Amino acid sequence: MATATRPTGIREPVQRIEVDVTFLRMDAAPEGAKPDFPKGVGVVRVPGCSVPFYRYLYDTVGRDYLWWLRRTVPDAEIAALLARPEICIHVLYQGGEPAGFYELERRGAEYGTNLAYFGLMPHAIGRGVGRALLRHAVETAWAEKPRLLTVNTCTADHPRALPNYVAAGFRVLRTVRELWPVPLRLGLPIPDRLRVG
Repeated sequence: MATATRPTGIREPVQRIEVDVTFLRMDAAPEGAKPDFPKGVGVVRVPGCSVPFYRYLYDTVGRDYLWWLRRTVPDAEIAALLARPEICIHVLYQGGEPAGFYELERRGAEYGTNLAYFGLMPHAIGRGVGRALLRHAVETAWAEKPRLLTVNTCTADHPRALPNYVAAGFRVLRTVRELWPVPLRLGLPIPDRLRVG
């Protein structure tokens, strides 16, 4: 079994996984009709998002796709991240309950805006809201007139993630193979196809 060292110096068991990370970019706001949300569905910006609510969103959306990195970050660091003015969280609500979210990070004039996280909760997948939420995220980002918009996805994500980003107007820049040490203490389901060793 592989181990890795935490920032605290403690060694812990990990599962090494191999993923292909694809980086994408959009150089201009998309044109054409945007997909509509179904009735009773909308997006709310969450200024001053609390750490517990953020963890709920991140953990619920990302559990099946190995969103592990921010699970290892202490609450104080997450709070500091959420307090940064260049970070904004938007939550999709369906029937009065959260159904997904996205996180935008404004990186300044030279680097534009990054769609840092985007996804639906398991109960919302396949209900016709993903394309509309992605378009909402893209339009929200472009409303501030960045130089460009970026996003990345990987082979641990939902299989429709990459095609959906391309259909939304992003173009692929490059794909890089990465080795990730996912801590076993997180209890995340790890597909056999991604395991190394």
